[in-house]
Amino acid sequence: MTMANVPLVGKDLGTVAGGGGRRRGRKNSCLVCAVIMAKSVEEALIVMWKAKEAGADLVEVRLDLLKNFNPSHHLQLLINNRPLPTLITYRPIWEGGQYDGDESKRQSTLRLAIELGSDFVDVELKVAHEFYKSLGGKKHENVKIIVSSHNFENTPSIEELGNLAATIQSIGADIVKIATTALDITDSARVLQVLVHSKVPMIGIATGEKGFMTRILSAKFGGFLTFASMEAGIESAAGQPCISDLLDLYNFRLIGPNTKVHGVIGNPISHSKSPHLYNPAFKFVGFDGIYLPFLVDSVSHFLHTFSSLDFVGYSYTIPHKEDGLRCCDEVDPIAKEIGAISCMIKRLQDGKLLGYNVDYLGAITAIEKGLTESIGRSKSSSPLSGRLFVVIGAGGAGKALAYGAKVKGARVVVANRTYAKAKELAKKVGGEAIVLSDLEKFHPEEGMVLANTTSIGMKPNIDHTPLPKEDLKHYCLVFDAIYTPKSTRLLQEAQEVGAAVVYGTEMFINQAFVQFENFTNLPVSSTFSRGSSICILSWQFRLCSLVAIPSAFSRGSSV
Repeated sequence: MTMANVPLVGKDLGTVAGGGGRRRGRKNSCLVCAVIMAKSVEEALIVMWKAKEAGADLVEVRLDLLKNFNPSHHLQLLINNRPLPTLITYRPIWEGGQYDGDESKRQSTLRLAIELGSDFVDVELKVAHEFYKSLGGKKHENVKIIVSSHNFENTPSIEELGNLAATIQSIGADIVKIATTALDITDSARVLQVLVHSKVPMIGIATGEKGFMTRILSAKFGGFLTFASMEAGIESAAGQPCISDLLDLYNFRLIGPNTKVHGVIGNPISHSKSPHLYNPAFKFVGFDGIYLPFLVDSVSHFLHTFSSLDFVGYSYTIPHKEDGLRCCDEVDPIAKEIGAISCMIKRLQDGKLLGYNVDYLGAITAIEKGLTESIGRSKSSSPLSGRLFVVIGAGGAGKALAYGAKVKGARVVVANRTYAKAKELAKKVGGEAIVLSDLEKFHPEEGMVLANTTSIGMKPNIDHTPLPKEDLKHYCLVFDAIYTPKSTRLLQEAQEVGAAVVYGTEMFINQAFVQFENFTNLPVSSTFSRGSSICILSWQFRLCSLVAIPSAFSRGSSV
């Protein structure tokens, strides 16, 4: 039986007590290893010092990436002048590296690294027996040998991973390293389970975006180390975080055995800035939690696999808001009426999954504010009352916006690619349905409100827009739920024709207040009143929204 069929429960994916921590305030003993991908020894030494300044515990020097490398001269130079404990890796092309020379010379270089006193040396499982035999029982007392296995095809079953770890251990490895390829996010669970049950120091990684959690949660589940690039864009493997994100965004050293795991569930998900919002907020209030991006194909499979009480709270985004609702044990009446959730909480007393929808609050509040600022205060209770409100999209976000507009007294029109879904939603809110292709000809009156809830115009397709510029002149306000980029083509062209615009960031921040309270049980109003009237949530997101956030999920070839 494989972990694909077995949920992780507390006794399986338990927590490992950390070894005290090497720095003040540290909650785990997992080391941060910065990968040095320099092309020369001189550059490598410079970057090693930068790694120390950045907060790395050790560095991995990839000898196979060095140009004109002379082992007898350069290796001694590297080891004698290292500012941090050093792992020497000389990865052959048959194990995902770039060395394609004589194997005996490669192993001779690794033996030299041991003789020179490198702190760690990586040896591939395929040649480990041969390598150990060549040592003749001689090994520097302070040098640890990492025996590594890399699977670039998939993540094997839990039994196969366990057997692999046992095989590596039996060879005499000081440290076991297993790296797999995550084809589904649930593959990460098998790697974490082997990691948590290991009786010897172990490095466990599932590469790729769907294995990203293993790189962060190794701190929680007893990993010996995790790898980090020196900067985004120069990763040695897909899914590898840069050291600044690892330490400053994900607060790696504050993750401990009792840290609760939260995240945003979506597909795609690399564009999400939710981690940039919640992790600094968690740290600010001293909440023992971590917030990660989860690239999920099947919501039910994900929730079934990560069913332990370590995984406790989720935000939902495109396209899983409706699937999330179907997986709930209990659903808030508003979310039930909308037919989609944006937030899920696991009740610790019984493990039940509770669903909420706060999208409509965040979006409608922002739209009402925008209308008031552009046309003045309304005599009615809401500036949306009696106004024609056109929603593009009939998914989870579309349902939330249509519901919110209806509650505020607006006349709702739903435009969707498929008429059947538009009609179904329109019927629920007492509105009208049209196909998206007909929206260009739809302008029965002036001063309408337009709300785009689809992914049209989201990175990387920033040149796309759901409606031509000339048709936007019939709307007094245009809202776009997309926040990457902040200013979409739709919003830019709406401004050009004179319409007021409301950014998706406003919806994002407004709903984040409510989700933060759900995650932490701490009231936002009092929690963020220390010394400033500006909420850190709003400040942090507006700050990070000014810059592009690179993704590490599609680069690299080796761990």
